[in-house]
Amino acid sequence: MAATNTSKSLKVVQLDGLVVLKIIKHCRESYPNDVTGQLLGLDDDCNLEVTNCFPFPSDGDDDASARYQLDMMRCLRAVNVDNNTVGWYRSAHLGNFVDLSLIETQYSYQNSLSAQSVVLIHDVSKSAAQGNLSIRAFRLTDTFMKAYETKKFTTESLAKAKLSFSTIFEELPVQVHNSHYVTMMLHNIEMPRLEADQLRSLSTFASTQKTLSELEQAKPLSPNFDVLDLELDPFMQKNLQYLLDCADVQQQELNNYQYWQRSVAREQVKIQGWLTKRRQENEIRAEKGQAPLPEDEVNTLFKIPAEPSRLDSMILSAQMHNFTKQLNQFAGPSLARLYSIQELQK
Repeated sequence: MAATNTSKSLKVVQLDGLVVLKIIKHCRESYPNDVTGQLLGLDDDCNLEVTNCFPFPSDGDDDASARYQLDMMRCLRAVNVDNNTVGWYRSAHLGNFVDLSLIETQYSYQNSLSAQSVVLIHDVSKSAAQGNLSIRAFRLTDTFMKAYETKKFTTESLAKAKLSFSTIFEELPVQVHNSHYVTMMLHNIEMPRLEADQLRSLSTFASTQKTLSELEQAKPLSPNFDVLDLELDPFMQKNLQYLLDCADVQQQELNNYQYWQRSVAREQVKIQGWLTKRRQENEIRAEKGQAPLPEDEVNTLFKIPAEPSRLDSMILSAQMHNFTKQLNQFAGPSLARLYSIQELQK
């Protein structure tokens, strides 16, 4: 059953804090292997609320995975927990997640379950390298959904639909939502904790430098100075390596496309030669008063090779674009730190 199209487009994906922690725990425990899971929640007009999730088995048995999903949904329904499927999540390594498997799975979700289904990508290595949580939400665009339904990705069809690598996915903003109790607890964690006997008076918090240093040491969430490290992280080296690998595969796709173009040119030369010869024969037969021979036999004698699908090339271009964006984001702060230290040493 095809998914019904909604009149309002999705604007934001709202994640509960518990969902974020579950996804991080599952992905880090299985790192560097890629894992997937189900997202549950509610679709509230332009806001997709993700309130729960659970991991998929990683044993590779599709039947067992399907039974596990049904059992989990049945159990969640029995305890009155949100069991409406709103998408799925997947782990990634250094931003390497754009592939045909991702597109096929996301197309199945949007086509069979709901047009508002999303996929969350949690990059474990990027989160560790940059010190920031990397969770991104994507969905296939309506233009790509129509093109993927026809399974036709020729140069003509892509130009007609105005489809490119940048219009395969639509990235949505992600917001993390917590209850008021959790928010209050986080504020309490950030406040300093000192023993009562260390406080000489109520003005102790603003008195001596020693007390200030004690306050800083007492903070559970102390500042992280790793971002000031001048050493280049292997994150950039791995990204460049993956980028070069994608460029090599993209070159192979380009060679295959050029080979198809040469094959079409050779066949067209043969077709034109055969038509010229047939027309000359028909002129001679017309002079003799004989019936002309048909020219439509050319369609059975010669076959124009079918154009190879351009989908793989689009996917590679999208992945290379993702790698270059990551390199730009990571190289900018690194160069800024290096130039800052250079000015300080003068």
